[in-house]
Amino acid sequence: MKHKLIFYNKLEVKYREYKKTTWCKNKKIKTKKRFYTGTICRKIDIAPRTLSGIETGENFLTADTLEKIISLLNVSSAELFTIEHIKPTEDLIKEIISDIQNLKDREKIETIYKLIKATIND
Repeated sequence: MKHKLIFYNKLEVKYREYKKTTWCKNKKIKTKKRFYTGTICRKIDIAPRTLSGIETGENFLTADTLEKIISLLNVSSAELFTIEHIKPTEDLIKEIISDIQNLKDREKIETIYKLIKATIND
């Protein structure tokens, strides 16, 4: 019985981590589209605390709420749940280098350079 409890606890932790990772993307989409938590909550009729709980993995998401969020943010469910940044390190490095090599805008290249240096030096 004790082993089952440990298994379920580990499963719950993994599921909660998945929800956190997924809803981090939701936060990025909200920011990109200039939606704020209060606005979203009013438009889809949920409490800010509920939305915060969904984003942190503490609350479960109902199908109805998911449908409202997708409609409001004008995204597909695949876009909302795809976790592209979870790739092997080598693939991430290759993709970053490729993206930088394709840049033509000097100002963007300098900004990326500064961000990388600031991140590495922390």
